Amino acid sequence: MMPVRRTQNWLPSIFNDFFDNDWMVKANATAPAINVFETEKEYKVELAAPGMTKEDFNVHIDEDNNLVISMEKKIEHKEEDKKEGRYLRREFSYSKFEQTMVLPDDVDKEKIAANVENGVLNITLPKYAEQEKPKTKKFIDVK
Repeated sequence: MMPVRRTQNWLPSIFNDFFDNDWMVKANATAPAINVFETEKEYKVELAAPGMTKEDFNVHIDEDNNLVISMEKKIEHKEEDKKEGRYLRREFSYSKFEQTMVLPDDVDKEKIAANVENGVLNITLPKYAEQEKPKTKKFIDVK
C-alpha cells in the first residue's frame, strides 16, 4: 500500500468544481472589454474588438437617449473548389454583442463620433460647454 498525502483544502475544490464548469454560464464570458475615460471636454469609450471592421458595428442613440453599441460578425469558411466528397468538419463562426449605456446629461448627442482603429472601437462623447448646455424648466406642482 502506498501512502497518500491528503490535504485539508477541500472547500475551495468544491467551489471550483461547482462554479467552474460548462453547465454554469459565466457572465460576460464572451463580451468585449470596455473602457470609459473622462476628460474635461469629453468622455471616451473604447471597446476591444480584434478582427472587426467598421461594417460590423452599429452605434446609435435609442428612444430613451441611451447609447447602444452592437456588433455582429458571421464568418463562413467555404471550400468551393471541392465539389466531390463530403465535409468531415466545417467551421462557422458567429459573434454578436450588444451593450446599452446610459448617457450623462452633459453629453452633446449631436456631436458623438465613432471610428475603428487597430481592433478598437473608439467612441467620442463630447460634453456641452457651459454656455451650450440646454436649459430646461421644471415645474413643481404645489399641493
